Amino acid sequence: MSESGLSLSVFCVLGTEKGDEVAGPEMSLVCLTDFQAYAREHLSKSTRDFIEGGADDSVTRDDNTAAFKRIRLRPRYLRDVSEVDTRTTIQGEEISAPIGIAPTGFHCLVWPDGEMSTARAAQAAGICYITSTLASCSLEDIVTAAPEGLRWFQLYVHPDRQLNKQLIHRVESLGFKALVITLDTPVCGNRRYDIQNQLRRNLTLKDLQSPKKGNSLPYFQMASISTSLCWKDLSWFQSITRLPIILKGILTREDAELAVKHNVQGIIVSNHGGRQLDEVLASIDALTEVVAAVKGKIEVYLDGGVRTGNDVLKALALGAKCVFLGRPILWGLACKGEHGVKEVLNILTNEFRTSMALTGCRSVAEINRHLIQFSRL
Repeated sequence: MSESGLSLSVFCVLGTEKGDEVAGPEMSLVCLTDFQAYAREHLSKSTRDFIEGGADDSVTRDDNTAAFKRIRLRPRYLRDVSEVDTRTTIQGEEISAPIGIAPTGFHCLVWPDGEMSTARAAQAAGICYITSTLASCSLEDIVTAAPEGLRWFQLYVHPDRQLNKQLIHRVESLGFKALVITLDTPVCGNRRYDIQNQLRRNLTLKDLQSPKKGNSLPYFQMASISTSLCWKDLSWFQSITRLPIILKGILTREDAELAVKHNVQGIIVSNHGGRQLDEVLASIDALTEVVAAVKGKIEVYLDGGVRTGNDVLKALALGAKCVFLGRPILWGLACKGEHGVKEVLNILTNEFRTSMALTGCRSVAEINRHLIQFSRL
């Protein structure tokens, strides 16, 4: 643990069903939905609801995956795909494939080592891991577990600026390469299952302390975040850090144009996995509008609904530089810990490589809008 009062550690009261063995499945898991099915069977109801739940009627959560299936591919052949290279870069850093790990909280709910296992898997895969403010392991422990991994840090902006400043300086000193500011949580979405399970009262960020009050902050208090965050506040963040600033949660042309105007370095098109405002656009449906608005001036990424290699290909063809996985990482972690996350990443990367070959793309640079046909159904 850090000597700082800002180390992030939670008391986890949820997990596997009582009596369950913490062991890998005997069945063969060959796609991401196989991991989902296994996790559903072996996690407690409270944990399962926390991972799978969406806001209100979960329309957007479900549409995130369904929207990808409304898009058809236009393959090209006779292109010599004997060698297919999935490598790319994000913010100037090379990654093995345009696939990363989105920020999700409380990994200790599904595996004892929590985010340390996730970080080791990301490092082994050569991809980016965005660590959440609500991580259940200290940042120091995560870095120690995977010292060579590419890490970005996701920030929920707290009303106390001094706490934000200390946390940002801490992640800088630990070698995180970018600051991801989540925009879509001025208030917490109406997550019915979490309310029924009283999740927010049962999870406590024991070591996240306010420098003014000195008391620990429970999850339900952290989830309220700053309700007053505005575009003008970005200049304050830019004044205290040299890290690239990525804005997570943008879904519209208007906000994308404002992001460019305020000189940030990237956007993650995201609807929070359908966990905040229900009945907004699926991430993949919002992507085209955002990409058109930034006019190539900053990098655009996507999370939400990615389950197959074809999904990755479609997102890149529509202008995303990289996609990030949320729930599938937790499914893998629940199944086999670090090895489960590695398998999820390996399966998706191999599927993506196959999708590239079958559409005639030998490198990520060859993936473009001409591969896409929107379904008329």
